Amino acid sequence: MATLRLGLIGSGDIVRKRVAPALRDLANCELLAVSRAQPALAEAFAQAVGARKWYRGWEELLLDKEIDAVYIATPVHLHAAQAVAAADAGKHVLCEKPMAMSVGECDQMIAACRANNVKLGIAYYRRFYPALGRIKEVLAAGELGEVVFVQINAFEWFDPPPDHPRRWLIKREQAGGGPMFDFGCHRLELLVNLFGPVRRVASIIGNVVFDREVEDTAAALLQFERGACAALSVTHAAFEPQDTLDVFCTKGSLHVAELNKGEVRITRAHAAERVESHPPAANVHQPLIEDFVDAVLTGREPKVNGETGRMVASIEEEIYAGALRAEQRHDRGRDSC
Repeated sequence: MATLRLGLIGSGDIVRKRVAPALRDLANCELLAVSRAQPALAEAFAQAVGARKWYRGWEELLLDKEIDAVYIATPVHLHAAQAVAAADAGKHVLCEKPMAMSVGECDQMIAACRANNVKLGIAYYRRFYPALGRIKEVLAAGELGEVVFVQINAFEWFDPPPDHPRRWLIKREQAGGGPMFDFGCHRLELLVNLFGPVRRVASIIGNVVFDREVEDTAAALLQFERGACAALSVTHAAFEPQDTLDVFCTKGSLHVAELNKGEVRITRAHAAERVESHPPAANVHQPLIEDFVDAVLTGREPKVNGETGRMVASIEEEIYAGALRAEQRHDRGRDSC
């Protein structure tokens, strides 16, 4: 059996808890090397995750000819430069979400991977949730009629102290945006996967509680090309966590109270309500990484590729640009009074 040898660029919680274990558990994959921003800790990190090589910088890691592919798990502002450099070094790339800071950077990543004939995958791991696959089946079967409206709430309290390792997530130049950019992108990928391309977008973005560079709360209203609408609400400032999906159709509805658990409640006209359980893998990154490794070894495209990441980035750009235009119109109207 062929084996894909990977190098890790980044050393955060996701790498330690999900990515490294997934790479170690796959029979056709080897976690070969790691690099991290604090060079003095590189060796200890390698030992902790089970890699036999370590590098004091990602540039050095890319020089290793044994490495076939890299997993990029660094702050968003580094993704494009690291992905392009990896592609130029002949390495396949699996990159954390959001893909990049802008659509332009996404295009650079896609172009570099194509030019160097390497694969590009983006870590939207929810694509592989069995519950979402099941929802897709139910909607396609038509038993609930036409989709009319979709509601997603994604709420996660986040107020990191100055020394917190994820403090960069509230710095615009490193994170790109607040919760809409960070985990709203996961929900946008989910929506596009289930309901197709987006026709138009309206949005509100602001700081309700915190005084910080990025928003703490945002909402987007989307209309899909097929006609259905969706509302996506995200926040770092609400006490109660939310991870919901509600799909309202002409003959029934689907409700998921917590996407990470995978319990789907289905209601239909003139029929008893039913509840189905489709939990995700114990390590939610495992199916994503397994698909990417198989794609590289067999020569096909990853199921979640650069084009997927670019589509999400383009919707994100519309959301932020639309909110800015709305704010400017409001300011002009106030000034004219």
